[in-house]
Amino acid sequence: MTKTKIILQTVAEPMTISGLREAYLNGELNAEQFLRGKLEQVRADSSNAWLSVISDQQLDAYLADLAKQDIEQLPLFGVPFAIKDNIDLQGLDTTAGCEAYRYQPTESAYVVKQLIKAGAVPLGKTSLDQFATGLVGTRSPWGAVNNSFDPQYISGGSSSGSAVAVATNQVCFALGTDTAGSGRVPAAFNNLYGLKPSKGLLSCSGVVPACRTLDCVTFFTKSAEDLSTLYQVGASYDESDCYARYAIEQGLEATTQFSGLRVGVPSDEQLKFFGNEEYRKLYAQSVARLESLGAEVIPFDLSPFIEAANLLYQGPWVAERYAAIESFFNSNQEQCLDVIQTIVGGARNLSAADTFKAMYQLQAFKVKCDQLMDDVDAVLTPTAGTIYTIDEVNNDPIALNSNLGYYTNFMNLLDYSAIAMPAGFTDAGLPFGVTLFAQAFQDEALIALGKEWQQAMNLPLGATQVELESSESVDLLVCGAHMKDLALNHQLIELGANFKQRTTTSENYSLYCLAGGPPLRPGLVRTPNKGEKIEVEIWRVPKKQLGALLVQIPHPLGLGSVEIDSGEWVKGFICEGIGIEGAEDITQTGGWRHFLTRS
Repeated sequence: MTKTKIILQTVAEPMTISGLREAYLNGELNAEQFLRGKLEQVRADSSNAWLSVISDQQLDAYLADLAKQDIEQLPLFGVPFAIKDNIDLQGLDTTAGCEAYRYQPTESAYVVKQLIKAGAVPLGKTSLDQFATGLVGTRSPWGAVNNSFDPQYISGGSSSGSAVAVATNQVCFALGTDTAGSGRVPAAFNNLYGLKPSKGLLSCSGVVPACRTLDCVTFFTKSAEDLSTLYQVGASYDESDCYARYAIEQGLEATTQFSGLRVGVPSDEQLKFFGNEEYRKLYAQSVARLESLGAEVIPFDLSPFIEAANLLYQGPWVAERYAAIESFFNSNQEQCLDVIQTIVGGARNLSAADTFKAMYQLQAFKVKCDQLMDDVDAVLTPTAGTIYTIDEVNNDPIALNSNLGYYTNFMNLLDYSAIAMPAGFTDAGLPFGVTLFAQAFQDEALIALGKEWQQAMNLPLGATQVELESSESVDLLVCGAHMKDLALNHQLIELGANFKQRTTTSENYSLYCLAGGPPLRPGLVRTPNKGEKIEVEIWRVPKKQLGALLVQIPHPLGLGSVEIDSGEWVKGFICEGIGIEGAEDITQTGGWRHFLTRS
């Protein structure tokens, strides 16, 4: 392994697997120094994401193995990753989120061994909802894992720590598991890509089961391209896993873009956002983005999928969770969290007859749902209909957790493949995500579509505010009809722009309603020392699309630099002085949105 001095002042830390690999190959980074730095970062984590971390001596052993290898032959050479603590890593205990359950595995899980063989370096085990039972990230005796954007909010579960470790760039990727949404909901709440593969494509050998017939090992990444790399390494048939399956070609394998694709979208009546109107609007924007990418949006009946989802916790599949830990649970029930005792303990009353009846019911749903899937190539839903604070979940743990599974609980029951994708931010800066799902074994096609989605969305990577290496965007300030939910906002959406933040100008601006119209047009004019703060929004716009937007802007409006409240200067729409002749001074309203409300 080549020793290269790192000059931290000039080398930006890579955010993706491909970026890290390029830095190694170019000699910009040295694997040993980089990984030691990452280990220190993990040890300093304040989000409660980690349950155990490797020692310096264990890292030395991984580095010694890397030193014998050729980076050209290892697709994951020196890539740090995290492992959800229901997946075995030799050398660290497995707890599944329960101290009394702790054991030391004699070997690593099959998928972990595949990743290490490809050069990846595990830095430790991450927190989870106890026994992977929950979608919230709060059901742990070690405390809730804080959302990577706002610590008051849930991180999502059950793979909470894995998602936060990736979003905060402590690692390049992480392993999670998904039975009811545990690999998708945390992705959505932390602005990540999450692959929920077809059942059996990633081995579950060495994984503490939740529901053995449904469990999937999942990946969290900051880029869809990284999912492709990981899938090629991890999707290896494991003959020791009795639920392993070989991938079967299903018809979408050549799909790499949305153009011409038939994408199902549920009706408004079937969508639930649990009072979160911002999520509702962001989903509508996501559908509009699909259409701008050339997809054919087709009305889709989600009702039988939702009915099937109800079987997961209201039917006998909860007995699988009991069966997975039966002997331990019977002897140590009091060592489990109260909510886990309620959920798992309730399975004792279920009979074999109940199970068969539910299996017949599920098969009927499967036939009906597959018939609906035959009419589309894929379906787009929100990943979760809302997000909650940690306090809200603690006050109502079961009902709110159930709400989060509305779009996810049916996926493994009905045997579909899915990818969770970032899809924007609320005004408060919290992430929103969508899920694209298809028939089983469409994993590679979904990843390819995820790549196109990421380029079109142009969002920052995880919680880092850093762009994808291959994307180029510019911050653009808007103060009128291009703002969220207003008349011309669709122009920004169609050009691939994404909302970044709502803020105000400095106190050096005046706002006018220009003469003429309809439509009414605002004019933002710099008036030093005699203006006020004006409400504005900042959107990230692809540089290549900026010209297309500017040609739609009529005189006397134009592009200039605007000082915002923080003191920064941002490119934005301003008005030439001549434009305010005959205009109405509306500065006192505080912004265009307020003026329209007043009018």
